[in-house]
Amino acid sequence: MSCNHHPDDSTLLCYGAGSLPDALAMVVACHLAVCDQCYDKVVEAEQIGLGLMEQEPVESISQSSRDWMLAMLDESVDDAGSEVGKTSDVNSDIPEPLCPLIGHSFSDLHWRTMAPGMKQFILPASRGKLRLLKIAPGTFMPSHGHSGSELTLVLKGSYSDELGRFSVGDVADVDPDMTHQPVADTHEGCICLIATDGPLRFKGLVPRLLQPFFQL
Repeated sequence: MSCNHHPDDSTLLCYGAGSLPDALAMVVACHLAVCDQCYDKVVEAEQIGLGLMEQEPVESISQSSRDWMLAMLDESVDDAGSEVGKTSDVNSDIPEPLCPLIGHSFSDLHWRTMAPGMKQFILPASRGKLRLLKIAPGTFMPSHGHSGSELTLVLKGSYSDELGRFSVGDVADVDPDMTHQPVADTHEGCICLIATDGPLRFKGLVPRLLQPFFQL
């Protein structure tokens, strides 16, 4: 898939280092599933990190610690092997990393209405907020800024805002300095996977009042 918008290099480096909150990491993982360019960047970053680790002095460990570590590695390999052969439906709009959370169809989800033309489905995340947002054709989201980072991946349809037009596979990597008002294209609705690590900052009174109810 050819993508026009990608996560920042700093975001990819944090992902490769394992330091992104899991909500943000899920969005990056789903983008990597369809973007060879970013996937290659993460692989390169991981190889550089591995090379730096190999240059560190080696310290000996006790036999008991060594046995424990090997047992943990064996368990991890067994768990990973159990996932082999699970592939996503070729007709699905849902990236493979997201399938264990929601399955292979958006139609099976219990969407919660937020406002006319907007529905959401909240996903579990231990750090940050992760949600699916479904926007009807031509619907404007309230104008808002951010108190932290926001990653938005388009899964279906497209939308436009101050940064441009975002289609399937594209990622908007938004920092706290950015204020925007996305609008779904008029010919088709849009479904996005959105991760944040801080509350949104809405300009309008009504969105601010509703914010606690929808965990925005």
